Amino acid sequence: MELLTLLLDFVLHVDRYLDAFVRDHGTWVYLLLFLIVFVETGVVVMPFLPGDSLLFVVGALCGAGLMDYSAAVTVLLAAAILGDQCNYLIGRQVGPRVFQWEQSRFFNRNAFLQANAFYEKHGPVTLIVARFLPFVRTFAPFVAGVAAMTRSRFTVFNVVGAVIWVLGICTAGYFLGSMPWVKENLDKIIWGLILVPGLLALLGSWRARRRSAAGPKA
Repeated sequence: MELLTLLLDFVLHVDRYLDAFVRDHGTWVYLLLFLIVFVETGVVVMPFLPGDSLLFVVGALCGAGLMDYSAAVTVLLAAAILGDQCNYLIGRQVGPRVFQWEQSRFFNRNAFLQANAFYEKHGPVTLIVARFLPFVRTFAPFVAGVAAMTRSRFTVFNVVGAVIWVLGICTAGYFLGSMPWVKENLDKIIWGLILVPGLLALLGSWRARRRSAAGPKA
């Protein structure tokens, strides 16, 4: 329970934790960033780690001169691309058997069904859009692997999605993070970056459950 409480506090106050880590441990922060993003995007059972808020805060810290922008972006891009690639390979190995798995603490079936429904509707573009949606971001490459998307095609959309996601949000944090209003309301911005995409993910999950309960149309 203490671990879950600490994790929740880290997600909600990622700015304070990262700022303290940078000041105490310096360049080790880049390894920490790599691990967080790689695990969130590359391990199916860890979709709750911070994503969008983490990138924004990293950009803001770079803008404040506490981190190097080029190094941070390079590390985050590598983590995002390699994480999705790992998740895709897991999906290829598991295959359609995953549809028989039940909901558990290690497997969020609803999030999987949501990502699968999104993938069936939008195809490979899901890999780009999903970068900005919690839970779907973690399951989209897994679903692509289950659907047996070719590795070359997956890699293209994986890289494009990672570049748009990392550069877009980090750059926004870099330029906006120094603004007085943003500094004063950074906690609210972090909440917004969590709640807005989270609500969209929950809406998609609800729709996926409804489709799953209704079954295939005759």
